[in-house]
Amino acid sequence: MNPETYYTERKNKFLDKLCEYLRFPSISAQAVYKKDIEACAEWIASYCEGIGLNTQIFKTEGCPIILASSPVRRPGKKKVLIYGHYDVQPPEPLDLWKSPPFEPQIINNAIYARGASDNKGQHFAHLLAVESFLGSQNEAPCDVIFLLEGEEEVGSQSLTKFLREHKDILNCDCIVVSDSGMPARNLPALTYALRGVVALELIIKGPSHDLHSGVYGGAIENPAYVLCKIIAGLKDDQGRITIPGIYDDVRPLSAEERLQLARLPFSEDEFKKQLGVVKIFGESGFTTWERRAARPTIEINGITSGYQGEGSKTIIPSVASAKITLRIVPDQRPERVYELVRKHIEGACPDTVTLSIVPGHMGEAYITSYDSVYSRAAIDALRKAYGVEPVLMREGGSVPIVTEFKKILGVDSLLIGMALPDDNPHSPNEKFDIDSFYKGIEMSMLLLEEIGKI
Repeated sequence: MNPETYYTERKNKFLDKLCEYLRFPSISAQAVYKKDIEACAEWIASYCEGIGLNTQIFKTEGCPIILASSPVRRPGKKKVLIYGHYDVQPPEPLDLWKSPPFEPQIINNAIYARGASDNKGQHFAHLLAVESFLGSQNEAPCDVIFLLEGEEEVGSQSLTKFLREHKDILNCDCIVVSDSGMPARNLPALTYALRGVVALELIIKGPSHDLHSGVYGGAIENPAYVLCKIIAGLKDDQGRITIPGIYDDVRPLSAEERLQLARLPFSEDEFKKQLGVVKIFGESGFTTWERRAARPTIEINGITSGYQGEGSKTIIPSVASAKITLRIVPDQRPERVYELVRKHIEGACPDTVTLSIVPGHMGEAYITSYDSVYSRAAIDALRKAYGVEPVLMREGGSVPIVTEFKKILGVDSLLIGMALPDDNPHSPNEKFDIDSFYKGIEMSMLLLEEIGKI
């Protein structure tokens, strides 16, 4: 039996197993799901072991890390490290989901569940490709090692330490990461750059407790007003960040890069319809693709203050807070960006309140050559799988661990996303197109074959 036949005969079983994987509420951001995280790690480790990979679960101070590798290292064979994460984003707001987030449902040929595309479905496709080789001919074209973590959504702190401590057993020729997307259903992409991230929380404290707004209004500063004023001043009306020095280290797009981004499909009307907005807004002087993928941004992720229940409660809140993230681009350093933001906010805050700035997770931007021998192998695999010429693109999201792979292991990553633009990662009704799932398995088999020829 050849690998393609093995895969074809088990397509329905593979989909069922993905559904089983998706039922674990493996939410790394909330401690209450610790046991679910551990159960999910046990499940995927057991699956790896069951298809013939040597599998270990490594306990960490955070979530378990799974290492699953080819049984024997074969001299002369390329070694491919395939990365993925089994942790998922919190599903809230729950009332906006079409179906329960951890009860996978198939609707219009897509599987709806938290983690479906980010990232369980994508790395599971690679695992099933390897299973198709091992189950049919007992070996894959390359030696493989799966590295699966449970903290990607909260900064991958345990994994960075793990890479340093186990560098010797993670030695590889290239790394495959499918934690991004493709621009259209029938248009695959090799992503050569990612934005980085800087997260922080801004906390404004006023009185020691909530106060009657009639009795005390006009006599003291309102923390909610201060917060709103500060965050409203972080961008101007043209969409540019107002923090001094924030653009100093931004690497400009080359003419070739702008040409590649211009190849990506885009319809303003479809974009607005997909997102449910009445108008597109962003930094002037750049296209929408350029703003999304290659320019720094600052966003408010959430604001909390005062009474938010039904009806009215006339108070001056004692505390106001906002969670903020910046996406940064190649040559910007996250630590420097954080300091620029901190200095700016401190300068904007009046002395009538108490300010606290709590740093969150940070990750560098990533960029690599799209003309390396491994990149060309990936482009060939994508071309064969989809029957069209792949596009080269920069992705607006962040996968901070790829910069750690480069610094610690000295190896570049092939970023080959399978998710579609409307798959809703980090949002209600996250999904993964079933055809994309199956095509991902086929593409992964071709990718391993192409790398095996190098």
